[in-house]
Amino acid sequence: MKHKKIIIIIFVVILILIITFVIIKMNRKNPDILTIYGNIEIRQVDLGFRVEGRVKKLLKEEGDEVKKGELLAVLDDISYRAKYEKSLEDIKLYSAQNDNAQSVYKRNIALCTDGTTSEQKCEELIRNKEASCAKLESEKKQNRIYKDDWDNTKIYAPNDGIVTTRIVEEGAVVNLSSPVYTISLNKPVWIRTYISEKNLGNIKYNMKALVYTDSIDPKTHKKRKYNGRIGYISPVAEFTPKTVQTEELRTDLVYRIRVYVDEVDKYLRQGMPTTIEINLKQEDKND
Repeated sequence: MKHKKIIIIIFVVILILIITFVIIKMNRKNPDILTIYGNIEIRQVDLGFRVEGRVKKLLKEEGDEVKKGELLAVLDDISYRAKYEKSLEDIKLYSAQNDNAQSVYKRNIALCTDGTTSEQKCEELIRNKEASCAKLESEKKQNRIYKDDWDNTKIYAPNDGIVTTRIVEEGAVVNLSSPVYTISLNKPVWIRTYISEKNLGNIKYNMKALVYTDSIDPKTHKKRKYNGRIGYISPVAEFTPKTVQTEELRTDLVYRIRVYVDEVDKYLRQGMPTTIEINLKQEDKND
């Protein structure tokens, strides 16, 4: 009976030692894996009209997805369209006047060379020809300006993204370049993070990285994981920002880096905290 108890005690002790060893091994840091922390940043764009006027129609609400080239907003364009159409009529008129001046010049220029027509008359022919041509060209340039102004009464999405802010409402009068929408672009998405000086020499451009968010994927019951790469390394050191969180004592100086996410989805949002793991022993195809 006593031997049986001793065997049980030994078994329990061995089991405890095995569990302790496993836990220590699981919690032991891999020296080849650099773990840093940062926040997601997404490029945002303020969109406005390149002309002033009254907002006629806004086609998107906050949170709406937009595609590149999609119409977002329209100004009341009556005055701009009228200027453009009036300019087209003026071009027709000045074109006819120019054709007539050119014709008169061609018919009478020969008389200038043999002295039949006075010098004053010849100079007048040349002035009329050049003036009618210049007037026509000037109106054509003005017509292109009117056309651009008319086209700029519409706002189109510069890239795929999401409307984060609708700044004005229909009926509002806006000035030149006054922001109407703020759009958060789908790409590029990067993590702003910082690296200590002692680790700076272990990283380089295009090194692969794994990016984890705190969100748990309901399908896998694990943190969402993304593939990334180092796309920017600051050449200048700066004092450690208060927002930086590390597992070790903060150093006085750090370097800002960007880790770009390759495959972006709708679950990555501005400001989200992330954990980044970089394998310092990864192979470099360029080496």
